[in-house]
Amino acid sequence: MKYMTGNEIRKAYLDFFESKKHLKLHSFSLVPEDDPSLLLIGAGMAPLKPYFTGKLVPPSYRVTTSQKCIRTGDIDNVGRTARHHTFFEMLGNFSFGDYFKKEAITWAWEFLTEVLELDKERLYVTVYPDDTEAYDLWHDTVGVPATHISKLEDNFWEIGEGPCGPDTEIFYDLGETRGCGEPTCAVGCDCDRYLEIWNLVFTQFDRTKEGTYEPLEKKNIDTGAGLERLASVIQEKESNFETDLLFPVMEEVIRICHGDYDDPQQKIAIKVIGDHIRAVTMMISDGILPSNEGRGYVLRRILRRAVRFGHVLGIKNTFLADLVDVVVRMYRDAYPELLEHKDLIRTVIATEEAQFSATLAQGLELLNGMIAETGQDKVLAGDKVFKLYDTFGFPVELTEEIAQEEGLTIDHAGFDASMKEQSRNVPARPVPKFPPKSPLPIRPGLLRKDLSLMKRRHLRLLSS
Repeated sequence: MKYMTGNEIRKAYLDFFESKKHLKLHSFSLVPEDDPSLLLIGAGMAPLKPYFTGKLVPPSYRVTTSQKCIRTGDIDNVGRTARHHTFFEMLGNFSFGDYFKKEAITWAWEFLTEVLELDKERLYVTVYPDDTEAYDLWHDTVGVPATHISKLEDNFWEIGEGPCGPDTEIFYDLGETRGCGEPTCAVGCDCDRYLEIWNLVFTQFDRTKEGTYEPLEKKNIDTGAGLERLASVIQEKESNFETDLLFPVMEEVIRICHGDYDDPQQKIAIKVIGDHIRAVTMMISDGILPSNEGRGYVLRRILRRAVRFGHVLGIKNTFLADLVDVVVRMYRDAYPELLEHKDLIRTVIATEEAQFSATLAQGLELLNGMIAETGQDKVLAGDKVFKLYDTFGFPVELTEEIAQEEGLTIDHAGFDASMKEQSRNVPARPVPKFPPKSPLPIRPGLLRKDLSLMKRRHLRLLSS
């Protein structure tokens, strides 16, 4: 296995599938286009749905991308595990009615073992129990031994009605030292030993309203490989955070706060900030601005969580905007739009951080008092949680996360009641969504004129 940077892995993947007659497309915006069902792009196939459904004719029947993705469903785990992120890149190769299982499987194996030079003995695969075709391709065509192939019921992809099908996953064995030590430890175990690095989905059925599965006339391929995960394997790092896709940002955080990465609590905070600044940089570059609803609320929540963890590290001054320069330097070759939008990104982040920092200390003092006064039921009163949101700008999820660190919960019903009461008095105030679902009407491709107007607006806010 040869060492490769994250940028080199991304390029190698796209070049490999371009050599297999795939059209290489630039990452789509994080803002979904003409898809009200999605708040943000969270998977490589998401912006390609019109091609899978037949709504639009694809520019090519073979496509490859490295797609920017945002997911916040497990945001509380970010910084506490080796793999959770709010922003990540998903490498993908797609077929719209062209090639199918044989090509998808053999090309995946070729890329991993010949281009990346991964050790074949450390690769394992899973298939759906009834998918004998995939099993035979792995075993007979590729030559994976039966001891490295598992049949799992989970290997079937579907979301309600519509196109669906079996999938096959590829895992890399990180070694016994990364495992749980149990004799039953194998692929599918909850420990960190076997790392999923690639998922190949074979959409070959249409699930009807009656629950039957009808064969699709045109079968599709949808694959996703996590760039950060591949980098952690190739660079032999214990987590995604130590790869060159993230650690340079974290090194700058350590420099700013004179931190100790070996300290468990500081390590969590440093990882959170490193992850979150990537996310907010990419989101603002794609035209998303902080607000109290929709995508803007997601951005605000991530950004303010980063500010809070800066406070945990003892950082007194605003600092997040300076980290943007590191992110842009790392990603400008893959995403040149970052360089064009850098000034705007810095301005938006500096404005938001300054506004929240002004009330953070007071809000934390109030919250700590609330925690100290909590009774035996260990529940924070909803009206007080609302005061933190309304007066001090604390996203309710941030309050809940801090409460959970102290073994407490919050009264969501009481919070909602306080929000409704205020809405009756001040109808114009936006209501946050938990989780946010309403789309924010921002075009994915913002013009230079739009960016200039937004920049001037935020400069005025910063100077006020």
